[in-house]
Amino acid sequence: MLYDWLKAFHVIAIIAWMAGMLYLPRLFVYHADTENGSVRSETFKIMERRLLKAIINPAMIASWLLGLYLVFAGGWWKAGWLHGKLALVVAMSAMHGLYVRWLKDFAADRNTRPARFYRLWNEVPTLLMIGIVILVVVKPF
Repeated sequence: MLYDWLKAFHVIAIIAWMAGMLYLPRLFVYHADTENGSVRSETFKIMERRLLKAIINPAMIASWLLGLYLVFAGGWWKAGWLHGKLALVVAMSAMHGLYVRWLKDFAADRNTRPARFYRLWNEVPTLLMIGIVILVVVKPF
């Protein structure tokens, strides 16, 4: 029964992580089009920081911790699909790291990238999520 509860909380954490990973670059898109030092730019800085610290970071940590517990408790270490999933989750975590770096650039008024750049990167978490869900549900190997 504990395993099922932890799996439910794992899914909840993933949903929160993905929501943030999809929303933060959208904020970057709008922030990139604002003038440094403007009221709007400062508002975006607050929104981005709060989203990262209150939702994205805790959700990622919970996803990893719960997921690793489920792997050990469920005996999934030898499953081929899990290795693929872990590779995609590591890639998602790397995206998380990029988002943190870009947030710091915006916070220091050092962003030099156009909105289009962030619009394109906004799609990467979606593609990773599709791969992860297929591997977990279908377990093709």
